[in-house]
Amino acid sequence: MHILVTGAAGFIGYHLSQALLSRGDSVVGIDNLNDYYDVTLKEARLAQLDGQQGFEFERLDVADRDGMEALFAKHRFDRVVHLAAQAGVRYSIENPHAYVQANLVGFMNILEGCRHQQVAHLVYASSSSVYGANELQPFSEQHAVDHPVSLYAASKKSNEMMAHTYASLYGLPCTGLRFFTVYGPWGRPDMALFKFTRGILDGTPIDLYNGGDMVRDFTYIDDIIEGVVRTTDHIAQPDPDWSTKAPRPDTSYAPYRLYNIGNNTPVKLLDFVDAIETAAGKKAQRNLMPMQDGDVPSTYADVSSLEAAVGFKPSTPIQAGVDRFVAWYRDYYHV
Repeated sequence: MHILVTGAAGFIGYHLSQALLSRGDSVVGIDNLNDYYDVTLKEARLAQLDGQQGFEFERLDVADRDGMEALFAKHRFDRVVHLAAQAGVRYSIENPHAYVQANLVGFMNILEGCRHQQVAHLVYASSSSVYGANELQPFSEQHAVDHPVSLYAASKKSNEMMAHTYASLYGLPCTGLRFFTVYGPWGRPDMALFKFTRGILDGTPIDLYNGGDMVRDFTYIDDIIEGVVRTTDHIAQPDPDWSTKAPRPDTSYAPYRLYNIGNNTPVKLLDFVDAIETAAGKKAQRNLMPMQDGDVPSTYADVSSLEAAVGFKPSTPIQAGVDRFVAWYRDYYHV
């Protein structure tokens, strides 16, 4: 298949591109290589993809309407996997306009391109952040997500609503994937695992918010990619049992689906730090901090819908995943 991967220089986009190329798909990757975090890391990911048979890269911002129209006019994509976004809960408080451009305007351009080209399936990244103030756990796609606590979360919820509109109006099959705290080699420097590993190896204090009393459904990158690939192949269909009197938010009369992708095994933040210490062979200097605005104390994914649909659920143990990340970090940074 000929597949567009947006955000191809990003953490998940890089790994997905590798997986698709390995199975024989051709991939057009786009990324604007912005400086939200170290651009050299993004360039290093791209260097791993560059020259591989079937891979083509174009530096392009999804919010560039003319550029996106030209891209879709140039190619006939069988599938589109839209991962490009302005990420980060805390950064959305500092720079809200970036989220409007990347996550709303950019997503609009993707939807329009898919509609006019009649793409067979659009798969896009949502986030566990959409669950917001909801405390009923494990988080289920059937729960209401109407109370976001960050603009990032609101932008991802907006993507889900926009996708449903296009599925309904134009019959565009759309599947949204709510990722739960993805980690692993080539990860993002703004994520906890990266920061903690750097701090522990450098001997500098690490900040633990809410006094370390946090729980996350950490999900290893290989599990995420397996779920994305299987979902991409599993084209969203209308739900024949969907009812206007008891409407499920994760399915529809239109070709529309939402799935959680999480490890289904939440881990205490302090246990996560213990795992990093074990992998690094060093103890952390722990700096206990108050809760940050826009953050939530706990995430926990119900992945039964994903498992029923594509026959897969994440399962990588936290210590195994952390060991692989720390080994990559040591190799990449020569420490």
